[in-house]
Amino acid sequence: MEFQQIFTIAGKEFRDRMRNRWVLAVALVFTVFSLAIAYFGGAQQGTVGFRSIEFTIASLVSLVIYLIPLIALLLGFDAIVGERERGSLDLLLSLPITRLELLLGKYLGLAAALTLSTLAGFGLVAVLLVRQFSGAALFHYGGFMISSVLLGLAFLSMAVLLSVLTHERTRASGLAIAAWFFFVLVFDLLLLGALVATGGSVGGEAMAYLLLLNPADVFRILNVFSLDDVRTLYGLTSIVPPALAKPWLMGAVMAGWIVVPLGLASWRFKP
Repeated sequence: MEFQQIFTIAGKEFRDRMRNRWVLAVALVFTVFSLAIAYFGGAQQGTVGFRSIEFTIASLVSLVIYLIPLIALLLGFDAIVGERERGSLDLLLSLPITRLELLLGKYLGLAAALTLSTLAGFGLVAVLLVRQFSGAALFHYGGFMISSVLLGLAFLSMAVLLSVLTHERTRASGLAIAAWFFFVLVFDLLLLGALVATGGSVGGEAMAYLLLLNPADVFRILNVFSLDDVRTLYGLTSIVPPALAKPWLMGAVMAGWIVVPLGLASWRFKP
């Protein structure tokens, strides 16, 4: 495997996103929504303004879970199938480059664009929070930013897998939207419905471990259990067992959500 080939393709993908202002647009979206939610998140309790880093993170978790997976899926769903439809995939593979190098180059370029936009958007919010909170609080906010990037990379891996498995952009886009609905909206409803329908007799504590099958829930657990006050705000102390309340464990699970779909995509990738 030639890393120079991978970095060349990754650089091209990244430059393409920079030229069409994609990174700037997404960064602005993150900044505007983050400021609005962090500042007005306590409006239901009759207060506005930046209250605490715990409350700020709790307010932003829902934004990240809804927005970043959708952006990542829309960013990567045509990474391979788009080249296939344009007829340029066979041309690329006729060059001295392997399918794995092409796939990794595409992914790394898109991942760099997604990472830059996420860090830039939330980083601007961090600059505004410097005067409000202490250095320790900003350290926790930095962990929140890193976990947001990991969530985006996990869904980007899924998008690339869908792009490899399909042969039409329309089908790939439909599957990307369906994946967003399932993991962000439907998955938790299915688990909750199973608990309610059985009166809690089915699943029990094992039901909490099923949350690991959803990267959005892994992100939620990672940030909910990072601080005691956030844990109280979400009321999940009795739902998620203490064994899952380990940042390193949730980080490893999230890394698995990045690597496994990419591995499957590499295995199924054919010209």
